[in-house]
Amino acid sequence: MLKSQLKNIHSIEGYQEIFKSLMDQMIKTSISNLEVEGISNLDSKSQYLFISNHRDISLDAALLNLSLNRAGHKTFNMAVGNNLMKEKWASDLMRLNKSFIIQRSGNKKEIYMGLSLASQFIQHTILEAGESIWIAQKQGRAKDGIDETDPAMLKMIHLTERKTQSLGQYFNALKVVPVSISYELDPNDCLKAIELNALDQNKNYEKSENEDLISIANGINGQKGNVTINVGQPIMCNDIDSYEVVANKISKEIISMYCLHPTNFAAAAMLKTEHQCIHQFTDEDISAAKDLLSQRMVNLDDGARLKFLNQYANPVIQKSSSI
Repeated sequence: MLKSQLKNIHSIEGYQEIFKSLMDQMIKTSISNLEVEGISNLDSKSQYLFISNHRDISLDAALLNLSLNRAGHKTFNMAVGNNLMKEKWASDLMRLNKSFIIQRSGNKKEIYMGLSLASQFIQHTILEAGESIWIAQKQGRAKDGIDETDPAMLKMIHLTERKTQSLGQYFNALKVVPVSISYELDPNDCLKAIELNALDQNKNYEKSENEDLISIANGINGQKGNVTINVGQPIMCNDIDSYEVVANKISKEIISMYCLHPTNFAAAAMLKTEHQCIHQFTDEDISAAKDLLSQRMVNLDDGARLKFLNQYANPVIQKSSSI
C-alpha cells in the first residue's frame, strides 16, 4: 500500500501528506497521550530556528513538525548527520522530508566545507526563503538523558555571518526558539544503555551496519507512553554574548520546560538519588513505573542497568540542579 502511494508522489508536499497519515497512525498505536504546549505563542507567518534537545533520531523533529503544521505553520527544514545518509533510500526519503546534512566525517577540509555549507543553508532558509529550521542542541542523541547545548553547534550556525554580525545580533534575527521534548518510555533505552556501558568500560563499540536504521524503526514502532513537547519563545541575546553564554541560555530553557514523567522519578528512587523536584504522581504511579523499568532492563547486566536507570533519572537531577 505504501509503495503504491509513493509512486504517486510528485512533490515534497505530496510526500508530506502521506507522512502525516503515517505519523497519525504511529501516534495512535504507540503514544498514550501527546501534549504540545507553547505553539500558540508563535506567529504562524514567521520563521524560526528551533533548537531542541534530542532523544529519538526521527521523532523529535517529526512530532514537532506535525504539531506546528497542524497549527498553521509551514513545515520546517531539519538538520541530520551524514551518518544517516549511508542507505540511499533513507537519504532520498530524508531529502524529500526537507532534511539537510551536517557533515560529521571526512578530513578537516571536508568537514569545514560541509559545516560552512550548512551554515549558509540555515541563513538562506530563514532570512531569505522564509522557512524555519530544526536542529538538535548538540551532535547526536542525549543517550544519557543529560541535555546540554554545544557551543560548537552555535559556532557552526554563526559561521557564515561571523565577520559581519555579532552572535547576539545574528541569533536575534534568526529568532532562536528552544524546544524540550520528553518521552515517558524510550523504545531504545536498552540499546543506549548497552552502548554507554561498553564505552564506559573502554571497550570498542562499533555500530552495526544498520544500527541507526534499527533505532529509527524501534523509535517509531515502540511504546512511548506519554510524550510532551514544550515550545519556548525566541530568546533574546546581547551583542557581547559568547557562544557559551548563549548555549547556557538555551540549555536553561530546555531544562526548565522539560516535562518529567513517573518513569523519571521511579528511576531516581531506584538509584536513591536525592532531588528537589516536586511532582503530583501517586505512590501507585511511581510503583508501577518501577515495575515497568525493572521489566525492561531484566536482560541487562549490572553496568548496563545503571546506565539504563541514569538515562531516566538524569533529567530529574538536571532539573533539580536548576531550581
